Parts: sequence; structure tokens; C-alpha cells
Amino acid sequence: MNTKKGGYNFNAIEKKWQQVWENNKTFRANDYDDSRPKYYVLDMFPYPSAAGLHVGHPEGYRELLLQL
Repeated sequence: MNTKKGGYNFNAIEKKWQQVWENNKTFRANDYDDSRPKYYVLDMFPYPSAAGLHVGHPEGYRELLLQL
């Protein structure tokens, strides 16, 4: 627990937001529906030699958004 005045009280804040997420079902997945076709989405392969973002990032993400 943080005793520093004005510090970040992790336990209180986490408890609050976890309750909000639980009540709103924020991170709950929909039930599986066998009647719908299955699909697999691969966003982009990792790019091992990149030091940061490159022009392939917007292109790869655009393709993902077009599939949704």
C-alpha cells in the first residue's frame, strides 16, 4: 500500500475499475455460436529487424479493419 501523501492507491483504484468492468461486461466475450462460420485473423507477422514503426504498420492494420 502506498502511504505517500497524494500517491497512487493501487488497491482502491483497481478494485473500483474491476467492479465497473465486471458490471458493464467490458471484457466478456460473446457466447460461441456454432451456426456462424469460423474464421481466423492474423493481423501481421512480427518484424524482427524494425527499430520502431514502419510503413507496413498502417497497411497491415488497414487490412485488418477491412476484414471486420
